[in-house]
Amino acid sequence: MAWAALVLELPAADADRLSDRLVEAGIESVTAEDAAAGTPEEKPLFGEPGADPQPWARTRLRLVAREEHTARERLAQACRDLGMAVPPVGVEQVPEQDWVQASQSQFEPLRVSERLWVVPSWRAVVDPQAINLRLDPGLAFGTGSHPTTRLCLQWLEREVKGAETVLDYGCGSGILAIAAMKLGAGRAVGVDIDPNALATARDNARLNGVHAEFADAAAPIALEADLVVANILANPLKVLAPALARLTRAGGKLALAGLLCGQTAELAAAYAPWFELDGSREAEGWACLSAVRRRPAC
Repeated sequence: MAWAALVLELPAADADRLSDRLVEAGIESVTAEDAAAGTPEEKPLFGEPGADPQPWARTRLRLVAREEHTARERLAQACRDLGMAVPPVGVEQVPEQDWVQASQSQFEPLRVSERLWVVPSWRAVVDPQAINLRLDPGLAFGTGSHPTTRLCLQWLEREVKGAETVLDYGCGSGILAIAAMKLGAGRAVGVDIDPNALATARDNARLNGVHAEFADAAAPIALEADLVVANILANPLKVLAPALARLTRAGGKLALAGLLCGQTAELAAAYAPWFELDGSREAEGWACLSAVRRRPAC
């Protein structure tokens, strides 16, 4: 049986309320995009905490359900609950397919460097002689496909010499902590605020046969790491500057990623009281800053 997608456009503020109500009502999938997508009027919308994005004027919602009449009923009920008129609706047919296979097909083995590959757990290893990071992203961020993740992996490959203690702050799928262990670190600790990420990271560590530790970022962290990597977003990274300084030993190194190239100067300034910037690398509009923790004055 083919699935159906109802497509509708409405003011952005109404779209937010309606999306939440439709999910609560059991619609299988609700996606949103700028109604002006594909035109010169399209606006990027970044959900970075602390940012002040320009909202879309109108939002296009796509509601996917197994049966069209069920989707229409739930849409009508959601609009009644919110006191809204039902907007004009278009219908698209969505062919039946193996959704798991379709999702997995998006991820191919990825060569990060001469000796480092990221290989989805359902794919065959391309280069058995390389360091292969076997990965199932689950519900967590970090497949290696995003430029910020690749930049962090390349930074770890340069900086891990052997036996270091590595902290991955905002570990997501655990890819960076796992890579650190496979590159020769003595200890790797990953922290995250998302329980799903921590569960996925532990599963991925087992899949790779490494012992990496994963813990809730809200719990006290008692260590001074030789290497700290934080692949998050620019605004949270600014807030975290004192905490990451405390967690990096004197003379240790820090990598900050998840920031756009135009955000590097403000991040460098936020960390300047504790760190000396020693490099920046960029890829596809994203940047990774590297810095060294200053030693206490004698």
